[in-house]
Amino acid sequence: MRTFELNKSEKIILSVEDISKLLSINKESAKVTANRYIQSKQLIRLKRNFYITSAKFEKLKEEEYFSLANMMQVPSYISLTTALSYYNITTQQTQGIIESIALKRTANIKIKNFEFKYLLIKKDLYSNFILENKFFIAVPEKALADSIYLTSLGRYNCDFEAISFEKIDKQKVNEIIKRTNNKTKLFWQSLCKRYKI
Repeated sequence: MRTFELNKSEKIILSVEDISKLLSINKESAKVTANRYIQSKQLIRLKRNFYITSAKFEKLKEEEYFSLANMMQVPSYISLTTALSYYNITTQQTQGIIESIALKRTANIKIKNFEFKYLLIKKDLYSNFILENKFFIAVPEKALADSIYLTSLGRYNCDFEAISFEKIDKQKVNEIIKRTNNKTKLFWQSLCKRYKI
């Protein structure tokens, strides 16, 4: 096995072309080699023709997992409890779970001890995210608004008890919630009353 040559690469994510160059083999042989390494659990397929070595995957930092999440489903951005935790707005931890908002489809992708969750949202609500350290993430108010929106529809379960609402700009949340539906607006009003926001 020549996976040590792949591990030596500075790149975290490897394409078929990268494997071809690193191992000095043609593209077709690189695909066959990649499949062999996947079967022996030394390589992980992230999506078609894109891979990461198992050794590198286990050593990633939180922000690098976020970049992977963005890459595995395009377009998508980190949101919900994962983003709220990143911003220290919730005490709820999503250990080993990375939650994203996506436009194409809802999906759960399991890799080793990690679960990458993608929740679908309407195109006109796909906004209010920024590029930070090579990954897209919702601004704090949008991470909360996404949680409110999807919880109000019964598609998500946010622990609102764990949220420090004083760290959030209520006016910005109001602006985002305004673009949703009556069910979400009423749910947000009830949260404001319950938690004296």
